[in-house]
Amino acid sequence: MSGRFTVGASAVREHVVRDRDRATAWENDLPVLATPVLLWLAEVTSMRVVEDALEPSEMTVGFEHDDARHLGATPEGWTVTVTSTLSEVDGRMLRFSVEAHDGVEVVYRGTHVRAVIDREKFLRRFEEKAARS
Repeated sequence: MSGRFTVGASAVREHVVRDRDRATAWENDLPVLATPVLLWLAEVTSMRVVEDALEPSEMTVGFEHDDARHLGATPEGWTVTVTSTLSEVDGRMLRFSVEAHDGVEVVYRGTHVRAVIDREKFLRRFEEKAARS
């Protein structure tokens, strides 16, 4: 599996901070970019790094955020640039180094791990679980 994925490959995503991205939308009174949004941006940017190497029957799912640090406050209207780089492949586990910058400073740095899984099997298990409700 590791031959399909290139360590050192990266992707970049720009995101303009909107009202719904602020911590005030997450039951916090600070009008700054919320940490959960940065974690989401780390995930979707990491997905882009490997999306073309996946088989049609595969997908990746978030497995871990390790050493995630929200380092600075970013106001609404500013653009955050997120860069994710594939740093390690261990079987089905893909480790990414992620950094986000708001044009003034690095506002996020961390490691994100994704697992390569079979899409049909995942959806089947999910549907079985949902049917139990």
